[in-house]
Amino acid sequence: MGYTIPLFDVNFDEKEAQAAYNTIKSGWVSAGSKCEELENQFKEQWKVKHALAVANCTIALHMSCILAGFKPGDEVLCPSLTFAASANCIRYVGAKPVFCDLVSLENMTIDPKDIEKKITKNTKGIVVVHFAGFPCDMDAVMSIAKKYNLKVIEDACHGPLSEYKGKKLGTIGDFGCFSFFSNKNISTGEGGMLITNNDEYAERARLIRSHGMTTMSFQRASGHATSYDIVDLGYNFRFDDIRASIALEQLKKLPADYKRRAEVRKRYVNNLSACERIAIPFKDNTEYVSNYILPVIIKDSTKEFRDTIRTKLAEKGIQTSVHYPAIHLFSVFKEEGVSLPVTEYITDNEITLPMYAKLTDEQIDFICKELIDLLK
Repeated sequence: MGYTIPLFDVNFDEKEAQAAYNTIKSGWVSAGSKCEELENQFKEQWKVKHALAVANCTIALHMSCILAGFKPGDEVLCPSLTFAASANCIRYVGAKPVFCDLVSLENMTIDPKDIEKKITKNTKGIVVVHFAGFPCDMDAVMSIAKKYNLKVIEDACHGPLSEYKGKKLGTIGDFGCFSFFSNKNISTGEGGMLITNNDEYAERARLIRSHGMTTMSFQRASGHATSYDIVDLGYNFRFDDIRASIALEQLKKLPADYKRRAEVRKRYVNNLSACERIAIPFKDNTEYVSNYILPVIIKDSTKEFRDTIRTKLAEKGIQTSVHYPAIHLFSVFKEEGVSLPVTEYITDNEITLPMYAKLTDEQIDFICKELIDLLK
């Protein structure tokens, strides 16, 4: 089905095309100077000591679990309302994801109270997800982590440059992970970034990223090294200069993009607030955020009713989505006795509306009118 108003729009123009072309013409396209430049930009803008460009955010999460020392028999707490990678990364190292509920329909982030309820002698860490780019209660999370000596991984793929009390998301826990997937705020098709302030983690991460090798191909090709040793069990988690050059252009666009996204969100909130059937998550947020997506939740509803509303919006040319199916209900994760009532209600009744800087006021008004009319 063709949509008059799509769910998202890639913020590309000739700048990304020229950047990729220039890199191709340079004669070096794998991990090299552009990756280093992108890492330096992250270190500067996020004010962190270390940034490592990787092939995708799933890898950044996987590496974080390795570096945190999670192993078979360990438990790691995480939300269920997120993309599967946030839990898969825990399984990759043999640990067990323990799913926690969300705060409320108005705050779709992990509930610190449920975190503390589910801590056992086997708990070794917490993965938090800053849903839609809005921050979790990191004061509470970090207080719990300190109390029980837990590592904290921030899945910040929805929120590059989003803030919590003046701190950039991804800089508060032990690790911050970002995505450059095609529909993210920084888009390169695939790609990711791992940031940390821990020197030991960063040193080992650089080894793990490239087969445990002590030098990279770019260092040897540019004459800074002539040989290498392999000192750790590593992987091929590398990023490449073509996509790094695109990410650099995308990063430049974030301030203007975020300014317009904030205006788009404000118009949505103003239009939808009067409808008693709609809960608008993070409605009262005052932090600087990415506004990655625009989720709304239908009150007093069912999955079937929500799906009918989505179908009727599609018939009007409005593309919507659902973020996300609950991970704990997938066949590969399903366990007896796991009940997350807030998560399960949101899963069945959330609708993700179009959100991007190019949305016009007229389009936003049309989307809101159609949704409200359908709910009457």
